[in-house]
Amino acid sequence: MTDIRDVLEARALLAPHLPETPMWSYPVLDAAVGARVHVKHENVQPTGAFKVRGGITLLARMPDARRGVVAYSTGNHAQSVAYAARLHGVPCSVVMPENPNPAKVAAVEALGAHVHVAGATMVEAARHAGDLADREGMRLVSPADEPDIIAGVGTLYAEILTARPRLDAVFVPVGSGTGAAAACIVAEALAPACRVIAVQSAQAPAAHDSWRLGEAVTRPVKTVVDGLATGSAFAMTQAVMRARLDDFVLVDDEDILRAQRMLLTEAHTLAEGAGAAALAALLARREEFAGAEVAVVCTGGNAGPAELARLLAA
Repeated sequence: MTDIRDVLEARALLAPHLPETPMWSYPVLDAAVGARVHVKHENVQPTGAFKVRGGITLLARMPDARRGVVAYSTGNHAQSVAYAARLHGVPCSVVMPENPNPAKVAAVEALGAHVHVAGATMVEAARHAGDLADREGMRLVSPADEPDIIAGVGTLYAEILTARPRLDAVFVPVGSGTGAAAACIVAEALAPACRVIAVQSAQAPAAHDSWRLGEAVTRPVKTVVDGLATGSAFAMTQAVMRARLDDFVLVDDEDILRAQRMLLTEAHTLAEGAGAAALAALLARREEFAGAEVAVVCTGGNAGPAELARLLAA
């Protein structure tokens, strides 16, 4: 299992490739929320999302990376692995479920990876990816059940809690759960008093329900927020969350859309839906955190055309 030593090693490994991302507070946003809110801007990563930290860490530590990698993802994990594969000069293929975000498909292909669209859900896409990896003799890369990915993602929370060790809470969106698991590991070591609160769309609650029930369950995916559109839980991230996570919140897609608009107007930030979910959870718990000092992670800014149209609609 990943621990804080792995995270700190990953931080040193990533330093030549990724500068520390900014974290800002915005007075107008603070006033609207009623708390001191630090926004961690992972939307400025070269892939537009936090997951690149995990991809680079994984590829750097793979002893057999030359044979290539296969990922399955709705987009940001795909870009992470494709970016890392290009950095290390290894082949990469990505399987995406049907009707993927066209902006994310284009981004993955621009990084030199081959995109295969297969399966109605992430569960089905994972099966296709496994078959492809077997046929091609490549390494299958899970979106979550990879200790090195969790260690790489943990560097994000090490940056937050090194800068602000007295935070009352950090809010973390959950798709596969690497962010929440990494936040748990880092908070336990660096800021034990900081609460880690996960958030997922109520229209795709598999990770939330699995954590609440203490066992992995599948759930229908009805969310339009593709970064949160996972229909099943992942064993490794669930194990870490059960040991340390303080709470898990569900918010509706409409709540996420309102949070996107607030980030756009009050924090000058274009966030994809998953990147606004943390703020949506904070807004849902506004009374509880009135006057507190908290961080919300804008995990990504890869909003596609349809999402931008929803965001900008009157």
